[in-house]
Formats: sequence, structure tokens, C-alpha cells
Amino acid sequence: LMYKLHYAPDNASLIIRLALAELGLNYETVLVDRASRAQDSPAYRALAPTGLIPALQTGSTTLFETGAILLWLSEQHRDLAPAPNDPARGDFLKWLFFIANTLHADMRLHFYPERYAAAPIDAFQHATQLRIMGHLTLVQNAVRQSAPLFWTDRPSILTLYLVALLRWLQLYPKGQTDWFDLTQYPHLLALARQTETRAAILDVADQEHLGPTPFSAAIHATPILGSAT
Repeated sequence: LMYKLHYAPDNASLIIRLALAELGLNYETVLVDRASRAQDSPAYRALAPTGLIPALQTGSTTLFETGAILLWLSEQHRDLAPAPNDPARGDFLKWLFFIANTLHADMRLHFYPERYAAAPIDAFQHATQLRIMGHLTLVQNAVRQSAPLFWTDRPSILTLYLVALLRWLQLYPKGQTDWFDLTQYPHLLALARQTETRAAILDVADQEHLGPTPFSAAIHATPILGSAT
């Protein structure tokens, strides 16, 4: 089975690449050129009608939505998540859906306020900042209280999703990140640093030119192909 990942550098497809790498799976990549708005092309919309990146072709189906792809991969390969009959499964699912549907969703509002807000934009972004800080506090508490959900002998898909989001909070919107300080969330910072010790993770970071500390001290990607924004 060969997966085909439709990606853009340092986009949500990064999260799927991290999972594929940790699972040790072979996959092909197909660049979605954001600079030319390829995500809005009829061909890409046929794969992902939302026009959002990534899409993953599995051979039997095409998946979109980052959380759904992660959950599907973990179930297919029985790794990086508690099994369906594991007592921890319920707690795992609630945090996966919280990260995907609440934290990630509010970050999108914060990064692209002009798409969602009427004037004044500053007030809208301040509100999203406050919500994001609250979300991160809840996730940090979960990491402290239920660490095996996030890391056993390797990162779970919760952690792979989370560290990428922490990366982007350090970078975007460009020039407007002074409000975010990862050191205020020491358990999340520790997860970011621990993830950076994984050979598979560092290989993905090298492929996408993310720098040596892609999650704990992020710098902007310098991709050879494609555009991160």
C-alpha cells in the first residue's frame, strides 16, 4: 500500500508527514502550490472539497481533515493511539477532537482574521488570543494529568498534532506573535523538545527545511518547492 499525500510545506500536511514518519510508512508526496492557489483548483477540490490541505489518498479512499486522517492512520496501523478497547480511548478521543476542532480552529481565525471578522480586526484577534491561551492551559493540564495519552515510548498523534500548532503560534501572523510565549507552558515546551529528539521527526523537519528546533524555537521554513503561505 502506497499512500499519496497532497501537501504544502509547513502546512497542516506537516502533521500527517510526522505521523507517517513515526509509523515508518512509505508515501508519495504531491505538491499543492499555495502561491498559485492550487488548493482551489477543480482537481484538488475533487479530492478535498473544502480546499484545505492536506488530502491523503490511501488506495481505497481519499481523506481530508487533519484529525480524521490521523485517527484513520492510527486505527489502520494500530499505533500512536490507544486501541479502541483501551480504557484510555475516551480521554484520547476527547483531546484529539478538542485540538482539531477548538484549538486549531481558533488558530485559523487568529491567522486569517480578515476572512472572518468585521472591523475592528484588532479586537477580534485579541479575543482569539485569549481563547487560544485558555485552550493551551487546558491541554497543558491534560499533559500533566494524563501524560501517557501524549507520550508512551513515542509521541502519540495528539503530540504530533500539538507540536505543529505550537510551531505556528510562534510564527504567525508574521510580526504579530509577541503575545505568545511557549515558556509559559512548560509541559508543552517539554513535549516540543522531546519530539525534536526523534530521528523520524528530524528527518521530516529536514525535508521541509524547518530548522534544527522546529517546535520549541521555531523559525520560518525555507522550502525549495512550494510556499508555506
